[in-house]
Amino acid sequence: MFYGLNRFIKNLLPKQLFYRGLLIVAAPTIILQITISVVFFDSLWIKTNKGMTRALVSEIKTFINAYDNDGADKEFVLDLFKSSLDFNVKFEENKIIPQEDLERWFSPMDRSLRRELKSKKFNYWFDTTSFKDLIDLRISYENGYFQFYVPRERLITTSARLFGLWITLPAILIISIAIIFLKNQTRPIIRLAEASEKFGKGGKIEEFRPSGALEIRKAGYEFDKMRKRIKRHLNQRSEMLSGISHDLRTPLTRMKLQMAFISDKNISKKLSEDINEMEKMLNEYLQFARVGADENTETFDLTELITLILKKYNNQKIKFEKEKRIYFDGRKGQIERCINNLINNSIKYSDKIEVKLDKVKNNIFFSIDDNGPGIPKNEYENVFKPFYKIDKSRAETKSSVGLGLSISSDIARSHGGNIKLEQSKLGGLKVRIFLPS
Repeated sequence: MFYGLNRFIKNLLPKQLFYRGLLIVAAPTIILQITISVVFFDSLWIKTNKGMTRALVSEIKTFINAYDNDGADKEFVLDLFKSSLDFNVKFEENKIIPQEDLERWFSPMDRSLRRELKSKKFNYWFDTTSFKDLIDLRISYENGYFQFYVPRERLITTSARLFGLWITLPAILIISIAIIFLKNQTRPIIRLAEASEKFGKGGKIEEFRPSGALEIRKAGYEFDKMRKRIKRHLNQRSEMLSGISHDLRTPLTRMKLQMAFISDKNISKKLSEDINEMEKMLNEYLQFARVGADENTETFDLTELITLILKKYNNQKIKFEKEKRIYFDGRKGQIERCINNLINNSIKYSDKIEVKLDKVKNNIFFSIDDNGPGIPKNEYENVFKPFYKIDKSRAETKSSVGLGLSISSDIARSHGGNIKLEQSKLGGLKVRIFLPS
């Protein structure tokens, strides 16, 4: 139960740090303002309004009692109350009060006036909306009614509006200042997150300068140190593989020259095949080393790139299914190398290939289906390891050293995506690549 409630509350809360911080600052301020407003409205404004309404109704009651006195001068009483009590009154003879109900149930002023008039047992009617500064109040008397034009300020006080203004403006000011400070505090975190995401996708980052609070600066400095260590490690790996591959070319060249002096053609042919195989292996090593090399990021038409790649093969057994133009922001050369590796694998082991490119929301999906022998499910993870080769048919290709899928996986992940293997509907292997658009 508590787990479900906790999860429900978490789903209601904002996900971004800026809005969570704003909620921490704004929520207590708003709750405090509402509490003060309710307390003021209930204990001061409503009670004041009620007291003013009761005093006005009592004055009207006094006027009617005085007017009802047999010995009183009616005109004198009218003039006296007009001049002393600041409201206009006249007697409409042989008329009845209107039956139309103009009371507003949501208005505290209307509620208070109605309550006090009922307590005096008056037959009444009033209108608080037709005049801006006056209230039209009518009370039945004998064969007619008294019509009172009462100033609105006799029933309500203007201090409530001033109080509402003064309590709202500071709250808006405090929240506005909080928004400015929170923006300044979250901006360094956003910059750090953007730099981490860009570096994770293999993008080139200029000199990163941490900013913000001490804790955020420390996290930024540690990220920059980690980034430089990883970059140095990648460069060392690339340089080492490149150096080894380059150094091995020299003895291979000498071996090719010495083969020309071998008189036995059968031995010469076998040695030549071995040397060619070693050269192809060296080329794959160099290709693997260049995966981590710097390459500028650009926005390109992924649909057009795949179309051009497939056109180079000029193979009728490849079917390309696309719905629309899809653009991708990444390293074009690496993406081309990744697709080439996957297409080459499919062509080697199958005679029917289906290529599909699609985009759903912010994700790009690229898949290759073939009807080849496929890969056992227990080998799906192993084939992405460098230099790993499956026995049987796929190991028989001497020109392969088991780097094709490893290079493709590195390229996909360096762009923030992923690559997966599945059983194809054609009976062979299905390779799926996910890339963020």
